[in-house]
Amino acid sequence: MPQALERAEGGWAWVVLLATMVTQGLTLGFPTCIGIFFTDLQHEFQASNSETSWIPSILTAMLHAGGPLCSILVGRFGCRVTAMLGGVLASLGMVAGSFCHTLNQLYFAVGFISGLGMCFSFQSTIIVLSFYFNRRRVLANALASVGGSLGITLWPLLARYLLENLGWRGTFFIFGGVFLHCCVCGAILRPVATSAAAETRERPPPPPKTPTRGCLAACGWALQRHLGFDIFWHNAGYRVFTLGVMWMILGFPLPHVFLVPYAMRHGVDEHRAALLISIIGFSNIFLRPMAGLLAGRQDFAGHRKYLFSLAILLNGLTNLVCTASADFRVLVGYCLVYSVSMSGIGALLFQVLMDVVSMDQFSRALGLCTILESISILVSPPVAGLVLDTTNNNFSYVFCMSSFFLISAGLFMGGSFCALQKKEKRGRQAEAEAAATEAALERALTVEGPRSEKQLCTEVMYVTSV
Repeated sequence: MPQALERAEGGWAWVVLLATMVTQGLTLGFPTCIGIFFTDLQHEFQASNSETSWIPSILTAMLHAGGPLCSILVGRFGCRVTAMLGGVLASLGMVAGSFCHTLNQLYFAVGFISGLGMCFSFQSTIIVLSFYFNRRRVLANALASVGGSLGITLWPLLARYLLENLGWRGTFFIFGGVFLHCCVCGAILRPVATSAAAETRERPPPPPKTPTRGCLAACGWALQRHLGFDIFWHNAGYRVFTLGVMWMILGFPLPHVFLVPYAMRHGVDEHRAALLISIIGFSNIFLRPMAGLLAGRQDFAGHRKYLFSLAILLNGLTNLVCTASADFRVLVGYCLVYSVSMSGIGALLFQVLMDVVSMDQFSRALGLCTILESISILVSPPVAGLVLDTTNNNFSYVFCMSSFFLISAGLFMGGSFCALQKKEKRGRQAEAEAAATEAALERALTVEGPRSEKQLCTEVMYVTSV
């Protein structure tokens, strides 16, 4: 029996927003606490920095790369079922990871299965939230991102406490139970009555009337339908955004993975090192809503792309602080400044994407963007781990690497958006001038017509008289 659809911007929208906040806290916050297990996993499996870095790398890559598959499941079964399936997969992966005896098994269980489950839960809530909110969409996205900040604050503290008392295997087992809360949040995602409600329907689509396609053609059709390659080709703004974010991601996750090992290597106590990540998360709880409210003002509507580029640039410049000093007080100051730029990136990321593409294209554009991001995420931490292995654990090179990608991405996106805006402005001016010229020509022809006729008659009479 089909269920009644909820009304957009209604009372249930705020319940969905709360579920989205909790889901983001569970899914986006978790990868930041993997650095706490870094040393224990290295000792357990006798692994190098590069080999251990593949765990958060695969986990975070799957969190993004599963976007197209998530879009297919959302279109087929709805956001509610997809989010609940994600909670089950995330839980099973962590429980299986607690019994792993090799790094390859851990890559598959924690990295692939849990990462894919987190993707299903996270992206389902993002998609349904974009349908529940129209006028307050910027604020809703900013408030939802507060959940990620809460996760970044609480996950390291919980992980540190459980690791000391249960070891990493017992901690992963407990985490499996924690991720079942994604199923509870998914149950809240009722379908919403909008013009795009087809994206969140609870029944499968009608069977196609076309003849059965071959396997290759079906795969091509599915890619075309759920990945926005045509948007990437024809929309210059989306192309700049996707390439810029893809380049940015090569440096953005590195502080989350390596800040705790870096601090511990320079003599900072384990508890205080874990507290650094929590400081970043706690600061974002207050900074992200402020960034969302600022970006949501009508005065800044046309400048959100530049604010996003500026936040990326500031994030890259901030990471250079870690190359200068590893003193705990300096690192605390670094975390506070880093939180300002990170809050801007988190609050504006999805909103800028919504600005450069229309809402009917958002799901496909998000799917392509996230799968391209996953390539960067998959490569970045292992390459940074390889740099550590070849430089005798000199973390300064890692933070310099992070700064390079972030600074260059911010400059590229800011400059490209500015060039596109100027080109668009020149195009509008040319169209206006052409329209004005055409209107003037039409008026001139209208006025000159009778005069030409009278002049012609005069000439004919003159010749005849002669």
